[in-house]
Amino acid sequence: MAISLTVSLFVLRFLLFASLSISNSKQLPICEAGIGNGESTCRISSSSSPSKLLIKGGTVVNAHQQEIADVYVEDGIIVTVKPNINVGDEVAVIDATGKYVMPGGIDPHTHLDAEFMGTVAVDDFFSGQAAALAGGTTMHIDFAHPVNGSLMAGFEAYDKKAKKSCMDYGFHMVITNWDESVSREMEIMVKEKGINSFKFFMAYKGSFMINDELLLQGLKRCKSLGALAMVHAENGDAVYEGQKRMIELGITGPEGHALSRPPVLEGEATARAIRLASFVNTPIYVVHVMSIEAMEEIAKARKSGQKVIGEPVVSGLVLDDSVLWDPDFITAAKYVMSPPIRESGNNKALQAALSTGLLQLVGTDHCTFNSTQKAFGIDDFRKIPNGVNGIEERMHLVWDTMVESGQVSISDYVRITSTECAKIFNIYPRKGAILAGSDADIIIFNPNSSFEISVSSHHSRTDTNVYDGRKGKGKVEVTIAGGRVVWQDDELKAVPGSGKYIQMPPFSYLFNGIGKADAKFLSSLKAPVNRFKSAT
Repeated sequence: MAISLTVSLFVLRFLLFASLSISNSKQLPICEAGIGNGESTCRISSSSSPSKLLIKGGTVVNAHQQEIADVYVEDGIIVTVKPNINVGDEVAVIDATGKYVMPGGIDPHTHLDAEFMGTVAVDDFFSGQAAALAGGTTMHIDFAHPVNGSLMAGFEAYDKKAKKSCMDYGFHMVITNWDESVSREMEIMVKEKGINSFKFFMAYKGSFMINDELLLQGLKRCKSLGALAMVHAENGDAVYEGQKRMIELGITGPEGHALSRPPVLEGEATARAIRLASFVNTPIYVVHVMSIEAMEEIAKARKSGQKVIGEPVVSGLVLDDSVLWDPDFITAAKYVMSPPIRESGNNKALQAALSTGLLQLVGTDHCTFNSTQKAFGIDDFRKIPNGVNGIEERMHLVWDTMVESGQVSISDYVRITSTECAKIFNIYPRKGAILAGSDADIIIFNPNSSFEISVSSHHSRTDTNVYDGRKGKGKVEVTIAGGRVVWQDDELKAVPGSGKYIQMPPFSYLFNGIGKADAKFLSSLKAPVNRFKSAT
């Protein structure tokens, strides 16, 4: 019975991907919208590499194990993982001897084509994803914002933006207001649109920021739907006061951004969100953990048994805030993001927390603005669009920072860049694994090669790069997305429209045991007390 079911499921997926392959078989422009900083040369390419592919002789690395094996792919699906697979001449073969074969990266935190602070991020769903593929990331989850308060209108707007996608993607949904229609639309998002996470901003007063009452309502609704609540944790009211204080002191440059929103405000909001989630008894995910203060609140809650996910981002792991004091405004402004990049020492502490499992996965918060857009705030740091790059650089920088330094194993590298994200958002093992039946989103990584990041050669549309000039060991030499070779020999073959929207079902492993905990709590109350009413 189990074997028959497995075969049936495999045939169903085979037919699905075969039909997708046929529908995309026409000639498509690779650089339709232009990618990279500068002139892009666009070509026409048939939509794909061969439908049958063998990756031979590499060390296959999953989060749970590694082995020397071949990986055979047909029509976008991994069919077999075992040593010494023999194939016919019709199968394309890539020799991975001496290299690692790993799941493609999954970035849990991006903002492509995002409207923010009076402008629009320069990377859209093609250029941002093309950059990701060049860096070994094969899926990302972006944040869809409501339109005029409507989640459905927001979903439709982002669905339209994503039509040019060249790799797989999913959506989180942002909640900025609360009424019965929002509550109803949250259910539609979960049950019909494949969204299983909702984000609440505790900062950006006057725009995205919500209060504690709304956060409580949102946490309760997320729990009932089996959706994960996510928070941007900064005390927005205090940040607003901090900004006014800096302006009064005449501190108008990018350094004022960091000074106006110190780590204590991130720590306070993180603690508050965690405690409210504990009160409701629902899992919570803290995005872009940037400070020791926030990390310690997460560690304390996890130690007590609470289900809290902490997500550091690459900028917080490898940079420090000294760059915000650069005398050149454009140089300093390119590092402005929220929460801010912190003082040296926070990055090392976050690395240590990631290596010990106190923090669980690495995102980027990729939200790119060019130097002209950053200059909107040349006289007032409050007007500098917040955001940095990272979608292309993440896989290399995490390897160099965490693996080469000996802080994590190669299997842990797979976990923090791919597998844990897939598990949290309930798409494992379709994503985040090199297993039979998984999507063929694969990278071939050469640990003996090296990389150098340059604003002149990156694939993002922005003319700045916060990692410009960084060099390190280890390089993604081949990226395979949906069974197609899209990056090889430093050549990008991204095809607009080839990416798929990945629906993410509710009730991930984080919800295991929630019902039992609720029942235990109710049984512990010893209430209500039956009291005798005295006769008057």
